Amino acid sequence: MKTYVVGGAVRDELLGLPVQDHDHVVVGATPESLVALGYTPVGKDFPVFLHPETHEEYALARTERKTAPGYKGFVFHAASDVTLEQDLIRRDLTINAIAKAEDGTLIDPFHGRRDIEQRVFRHVSPAFAEDPVRILRVARFAARFTEFTVAPETTALMRNMVEQGEVDALVPERVWQELSRGLMEAKPSRMFEVLRDCGALARILPELDALWGVPQPEKHHPEIDTGVHVMMVIDYAAQQRCNLAIRCAALMHDLGKGTTPASEWPRHHGHEGRSAALVEQVCQRLKIPNDCRDLARMTAREHGNVGRALELRADTIVKLFERCDAFRKPQRFIEMLQASECDHRGRAGFMDRPFPQAPYLRGALAAAQAVNAGEVAKHCSDKPHSIPQAIHAARVASVSEFVASCRHSN
Repeated sequence: MKTYVVGGAVRDELLGLPVQDHDHVVVGATPESLVALGYTPVGKDFPVFLHPETHEEYALARTERKTAPGYKGFVFHAASDVTLEQDLIRRDLTINAIAKAEDGTLIDPFHGRRDIEQRVFRHVSPAFAEDPVRILRVARFAARFTEFTVAPETTALMRNMVEQGEVDALVPERVWQELSRGLMEAKPSRMFEVLRDCGALARILPELDALWGVPQPEKHHPEIDTGVHVMMVIDYAAQQRCNLAIRCAALMHDLGKGTTPASEWPRHHGHEGRSAALVEQVCQRLKIPNDCRDLARMTAREHGNVGRALELRADTIVKLFERCDAFRKPQRFIEMLQASECDHRGRAGFMDRPFPQAPYLRGALAAAQAVNAGEVAKHCSDKPHSIPQAIHAARVASVSEFVASCRHSN
């Protein structure tokens, strides 16, 4: 029996990156022999075991055979006669098909070290085409390893997979799992570039794909199309280390512009409402978590109002807070301001420009929160039906004072 470290741990070590987890492959063993040595079986689809001391994963060397469409249509064969090279050839990319023996020797039958040096994502074998999840993984790797490019033959293979309908067999939960991980990488725009290049984006997120070629409004440089703008927005969110919900909101804030008739370009009247409806559609289809859905929908609907905040009356500002449930969930409202700021800065020349709307609305919210709703309600005890209006009026008065003080100081 021989064991090897494989996959991401070897790749990251060669790249000089921190190694988080070690995956091992075992050659020349059986499930029974590993159990006898104290390993704990945990694999559902194929034999995977936890080491009795380190609790790291050890998988028996295996081969696989495609039996049905999609990423679950495989039959696995794990036996003591399966070789290391047979195991490695089933992996996705050459950079992930390098093994390290116990003595430190590297086994690299598919030239992964060369591709690491040249910063290229290249598929190991035609078997890549049997698993559509690999398209999402390559796209996600592009967002993480920003110096790498996809080999032309790998892009061509992925494009053929899309044309053959393999991507259509992906289940929503797996699509979102990979997209959400890519959104949290260093440069998420590269994930969507790879997906667009092979045609997969039009299949899994057609609402987003429709934004390329759609011009921005005149005040926002119409020479930059909306797809490019959204990519700049999500990359800015990544630079600011925003959480997943904010990045998701940044990604989907302008979806409605893709439905604007070309005859109306570069204007997009009413796109906020259309964007919010499309956010709901996407989130239902991909089963996106509620916290991401709620923030993305709110940002799509309200980011235009946030941009106009300095021009809004106190009453309109308080109504904005009420629509956003900001008094019960102030942190979500603050996150919406962050997503709106990403939208503001996601344009050429705007990266370092001030966005006073955010601190202005935070200050206005603090003023409105300072109103003691309980005390206001006490003064309306004889007319309980008037309590909501009285609280609203008190908050408007407080925000009016805040607005006046801001204008006076300027």
